[in-house]
Amino acid sequence: MDLSEKFLMFENRLLKVFKHKSKQAKRLHVSCYRVYDHDLPEFPFAIELYKDKIYVAEYRRRHNMADDEHNEWLQRSFDIISKVLSLSVENIYSRERKRQSHREKEQYEKQNSIQQFFKVEENGLQFLINLSDYLDTGLFLDHRITRQMVREEANNKRILNLFCYTGSFSVYAASGSAASVTSVDLSKTYLDWAKDNFAINQFKDGRKYNFVHADVLQYLKTLTPDSFDLVIIDPPTFSNSKRMKDFFDVQKDHVELINDALNILSANGIIYFSTNYSKFILDEENIQASSIKNITKQTTPFDFEGKLKRFCFKMIK
Repeated sequence: MDLSEKFLMFENRLLKVFKHKSKQAKRLHVSCYRVYDHDLPEFPFAIELYKDKIYVAEYRRRHNMADDEHNEWLQRSFDIISKVLSLSVENIYSRERKRQSHREKEQYEKQNSIQQFFKVEENGLQFLINLSDYLDTGLFLDHRITRQMVREEANNKRILNLFCYTGSFSVYAASGSAASVTSVDLSKTYLDWAKDNFAINQFKDGRKYNFVHADVLQYLKTLTPDSFDLVIIDPPTFSNSKRMKDFFDVQKDHVELINDALNILSANGIIYFSTNYSKFILDEENIQASSIKNITKQTTPFDFEGKLKRFCFKMIK
């Protein structure tokens, strides 16, 4: 198959998936969603639409192309993406990323310094995204349904969001009339981003909304029983940040992490635990919860069906 045929194949595939997903997105009033995810091995992209902006992540691979050749191939690919999605090539933001199915410490490392933020909407809430400076955009689209579940359960509850990243779960909790929302992260950059997400949604009560710069594992040890009613835990797969006391490995450390969270919950308190580690095995036997439910399937959005590489569990104390 020559190159022109390959590009035609890519265009046809993209047309097909975009037609299908854009209809679903319109029906569900979703303006930010994943359009394409490595559907064809010759075109290893994740393509996401954020309102009128296109985010293209090219998974790193051995493509056997010289730099000029690769740039030309990329430009032709962008021209097709622009044509199919009916948006200007200038609206495409791209980056190369390692093939990984987890969020690791790299998400905390600044990639560029353009500092260009855009406001997008999800379920009536506003979020700031950045398509140029960091490894991830600031809004994990695969947790759209999980966030809504938290909002529906937040009323009058004390919410703790661990490894909070840019605080999207926290914003949903606040919009669900939570009694209080505490967001904890090791990155000041992301905590500031979370504060900005609260501000643009007009959640400004400093007595109700707390932002804690801390190592989650150490912070949990300082809390007393009955401190919170609902805890969200979406940790990196692995972190060896110098700011942490010890390195973190989700497979090795999840039991202690979850049990520490269960200890600080009120009676019948809830934990939402998620991980992007594709080989993850939950050690149910050693988790001190009265109920553990795998909710991966019911929290999988339409744009990630058959492509999701994360697990999600709901646990009750």
